Amino acid sequence: MTGHIVVGYTATKQGRDAVAFASRLAAATGAVLDIAIILPNPERSVITPPDASYDRYLHAQAQQWIAQAIDRIPAEVVAHAHVRAAESFAEGLVTVADELAASYIVVGAADGASRGRHRLGSTTTELLHSSDVPVVLVPRGARKIAPETGIARLTVAVGTRPGADALIAETAELAQAAGVGVRLLSLLPVDLPPTADTGAIRTANTTRADDVLAAARAELPPGLATDVVVAAGDSIEEAVSYLDWLPGEVVLVGSSRLAQPRRLFLGSTAAKMLHEITVPVIVVPRTRTTDTSAKEQR
Repeated sequence: MTGHIVVGYTATKQGRDAVAFASRLAAATGAVLDIAIILPNPERSVITPPDASYDRYLHAQAQQWIAQAIDRIPAEVVAHAHVRAAESFAEGLVTVADELAASYIVVGAADGASRGRHRLGSTTTELLHSSDVPVVLVPRGARKIAPETGIARLTVAVGTRPGADALIAETAELAQAAGVGVRLLSLLPVDLPPTADTGAIRTANTTRADDVLAAARAELPPGLATDVVVAAGDSIEEAVSYLDWLPGEVVLVGSSRLAQPRRLFLGSTAAKMLHEITVPVIVVPRTRTTDTSAKEQR
């Protein structure tokens, strides 16, 4: 995989987390790293006229912060700096990603996240509702992972309903670029009254999950190392809590079916999974835009 990975950077620990993981992803796939700081739009109300000197100061400070971030990434990773003004952080990142035809937008966890955990703030939530490229959510503390850890394995959450074509295609492309195997994951939570025959329901669900996983496996390129796991529990959170994660693991989940074509929307299942996943998560739009004509229309 060649191309661009856009990082939404802030001069904080969360920003360094995002850059650290994006650097590992770029090194594993041969992508260019584009570190972006989004500044507030300089247009102000007539009550507060624009201050050109202050805007220049902010721009210079942002360039300095990005330079410091680039100094921390491995020498083999090509990195570019971008400082943009936009109405919102999310809008600015989507604009940069569209201009570069980027493969991913990478962001860190919101304030308040525990180490190794995800937390969605208002900015990330806006991004997940507006991006037309996959968004990578990086848990707090990712900067502590050694760069040589790289990307070790991809786990892709496969649902029991149709519509996972884009997710499987994205997984296959990334797996081949990074040279890693894939773990197909199906979740079988049972959240029913105590009087329900959960045993029979689990058996039926397991049969359905096996069919879906087999179909997904058949869509992956021949020769790609693939494992299959079915995680069961009384809730999504419990099922995910039983899974093991490699230090260089990456999870891929599909956008909700409520999302508009070529847009993201984090569904309830993926949102619940985030509570227990301790590795980066890539949220993939349900319609791919990797062909040239689609990207020209952005």
